Amino acid sequence: MKLLITGASGLLGSKLSEVATRKNYEVYSAYNQHKPHHGTPIQFNVSDRKAVKKTFEKIKPEAVVHAAALTNVDKCELEKELAWKINTEGTENIAESCKKHQAFLVYISTDYVFNGEKGMYKENDKPDPINYYGLTKLKGEESIKNLTDEYCIARASVIYGSTPATGKINFALWLLNKLKRKEKVKIVTDQWNSPTLNTNLANMILEVLERKLTGIFHLAGATRLNRNEFAKLLAETFSLDKNLITPVPSKEIKWIAKRPKDSSLNINKAHQTLRNKPLKIEQALTEMKKEIEQANSLQVT
Repeated sequence: MKLLITGASGLLGSKLSEVATRKNYEVYSAYNQHKPHHGTPIQFNVSDRKAVKKTFEKIKPEAVVHAAALTNVDKCELEKELAWKINTEGTENIAESCKKHQAFLVYISTDYVFNGEKGMYKENDKPDPINYYGLTKLKGEESIKNLTDEYCIARASVIYGSTPATGKINFALWLLNKLKRKEKVKIVTDQWNSPTLNTNLANMILEVLERKLTGIFHLAGATRLNRNEFAKLLAETFSLDKNLITPVPSKEIKWIAKRPKDSSLNINKAHQTLRNKPLKIEQALTEMKKEIEQANSLQVT
């Protein structure tokens, strides 16, 4: 299958291109700034409509995973025009070209389309974002529904992984680095999510592509927990000192954008439908540890 991945140097995109290449997909790894390590690199900006059209004409992909986005929640709040251009207009451009070339599209969305007042959101619950990042991603979802027929909207939550993405570090690696250096960290106790290992997410997405599963799927981790619980489990898994973690309420953290209190996702639909199931947190952290150990042993040899 000829697969185009946008945001291919990001946390999900890089893992997805790695796994897809291993499975003998013909992978085209699209990027804007940082050249990806897997697949055939192809540079363009998703917000440039002409560049998107030209790329599709050249590659003629059978499937597209649109993972490119401005995901820095506070930056989206401060630079709304940029966030809209990338997350909303960029998604419109990708959707239009997918429709024209009859390419199956998987759009990576987020738990932040919900207001966080109840948690364990199902696919058919009504979105109501409370920050600009969530709004731009929701508008992206609406564009997909309006502009193309063959699509899957895949919502994930707090994506993390064993290797840093180009240009930014994920929460899990940030925490592990701090604890290894014996630095104290403040972690919030009143924000619940469904942390999602990028490898697990990549495998679920590829199954969605192969089976052409349409509609909305919550492809997140199978455990609802707050950031502090997640941090402590990470410390335990990697045998680090969890006493360095200080629990604090979110009002003590100086964020610019509002965060949903409980944006955890109900993954029953994915669990019942997919062969690659959403992993429980203990399984996912064991997998992450194994990946880090394998990478370290390769560096040694």
